[in-house]
Amino acid sequence: MSNDKNSSGAAAAPAPNFLRTIVENDVAAGTHRREGLPDVITRFPPEPNGYLHIGHAKSICLNFGLARDYNGRCHLRFDDTNPAREEQEFVDSIKDSVQWLGFSWGEHLHYASDYFEQLYEMAEFLIKEGKAYVDSQSAEEMAANRGNFGTPGTNSRYRNRPVEESLQIFRDMKAGKYKDGEHVLRAKMSEDAMASPIMSNRDPALYRIRHAHHHRTGDAWCIYPMYDYTHPISDALENITHSICTLEFQDHRPFYDWLVDTLGAAGFFRKPVPRQYEFARLNLTYIVTSKRKLRQMVEEGIVDGWDDPRLPTLVGMRRRGFTPEAIQMMSERTGVTKSDGWIDFGVLEGCVREDLDPKAPRGIAVLRPLKLIIDNFPEGEAHECSSPVHPHHPELGNRTFPITKELWIEEEDFMEVPTKGYFRFTPPVDGQPGARVRLKYGYVVECTGYDKDADGKVTAVHVNYFPDSKSGTEGANNYKVKGNIHWVSASHALEAEVRLYDRLFTDAMPDAGGKDFKEFLNPKALEVVTGYLEPGLANAKPEERFQFERHGYFVADRHDTQPGKPVFNRIVTLKDSWQK
Repeated sequence: MSNDKNSSGAAAAPAPNFLRTIVENDVAAGTHRREGLPDVITRFPPEPNGYLHIGHAKSICLNFGLARDYNGRCHLRFDDTNPAREEQEFVDSIKDSVQWLGFSWGEHLHYASDYFEQLYEMAEFLIKEGKAYVDSQSAEEMAANRGNFGTPGTNSRYRNRPVEESLQIFRDMKAGKYKDGEHVLRAKMSEDAMASPIMSNRDPALYRIRHAHHHRTGDAWCIYPMYDYTHPISDALENITHSICTLEFQDHRPFYDWLVDTLGAAGFFRKPVPRQYEFARLNLTYIVTSKRKLRQMVEEGIVDGWDDPRLPTLVGMRRRGFTPEAIQMMSERTGVTKSDGWIDFGVLEGCVREDLDPKAPRGIAVLRPLKLIIDNFPEGEAHECSSPVHPHHPELGNRTFPITKELWIEEEDFMEVPTKGYFRFTPPVDGQPGARVRLKYGYVVECTGYDKDADGKVTAVHVNYFPDSKSGTEGANNYKVKGNIHWVSASHALEAEVRLYDRLFTDAMPDAGGKDFKEFLNPKALEVVTGYLEPGLANAKPEERFQFERHGYFVADRHDTQPGKPVFNRIVTLKDSWQK
């Protein structure tokens, strides 16, 4: 990360949207033009109190994408103002996820804690100007006096506290002379602010007392600024031009503007000051993104940690095998609007398929194995078969694998009593020969019978092969069959753990309308099977992705794959069969 400009692997041209229109108009008018700075500077400001999820990815792609497309830069800034909930682990994970998505912040890595001294200085200024005061009400009194959407708030009895008294108490708060909750610093945007129809304008809190160890500043501070106070000031100090956030912050914009305008006029930062714009957050079906609920699933063992591939966390989606390019594609295609809506999870899965189809090498895997015995195949022999590494990229060459007397096929490729239109293995009936089927890339074989165990379960299928029918030979054209199945050699196959992942919930909106999301957990969200794979897949590296013919797209697990012993996770099936 050596420069300010951000790069990405996404190839699709960006679609027009209202934010791009705003940025383009500002660039054309020189609205934010300042000597030595780009016309467009955005930021992504996560709180390091958890792992990023797919909703954050939308914001990352939007902020970094706008900066990239308009020759600007995007800052990564951690809003580390709540020490009781923040950890270095989350900082490291967030940085890793942003880079994994394909973006770079260059030298512009920032922390709100970088500005603690300046934030404090500006708070004292606001007190001196009569625009802030120390409130000593209890939390219960403050909540009661705040009013509600239909009732104006009531001024605190401390609202007209003398400036010098507020200033001294605030300094004593900083010096650690008070307990948590004894005092709060609040803004006074106007004399009648407590009657504002916008709740967030009713004397918003600027500082609270919190005796907690901070992961960067240690025990240097026992008062910490609130997000609504910290964020606009951090934007202004970093010369942000377009402060883009989700719609829930729309009501907070008047305070944002009031704060940067008030402090900007006093000369605390360079003009022009930043402006805030809101867009609708990403709402995907069949997931939950509440940090509390994600943490609950982790702590209760519903999932196996924050990077469980069933979770919508970016570390989980990465482990599942979703690609950064697919996430960027989905973020672009779902657009940027000012109205909330829901996007079907299938849109993201479709982007994954579209991204992986042209670049994922192919492989053969049998996931529900049934033994196939070629009775007339020479004992102990192995004939080489070959297939393209990728059917649309002949330059990648072929992969080879052996066919032997005993093979593994899928259980569903044999049916004792076939249904109409079934063209795979069926046994001889009433003197009629069994079905002929081509073993893909190999020989045509004819079913001659099958074995059952004492419980009536089919344990093996018997066939004979036609030596002149091998794929790729002249004789193959003499055999016309409707069935074409995949297989692996029983003696050469790679035995591997394969994890079949699916959506975590059966309900499209599992936590909407007060529903208990745990009632909609999908019992089929994970099935672990022992698969038999073509031998070349033993060389799969962690995070290497393949299309297992007929089954879907799979990735070698980034943590559990060992040299010569890969563990595979299903990313998505070949087609969207969820609605069925």
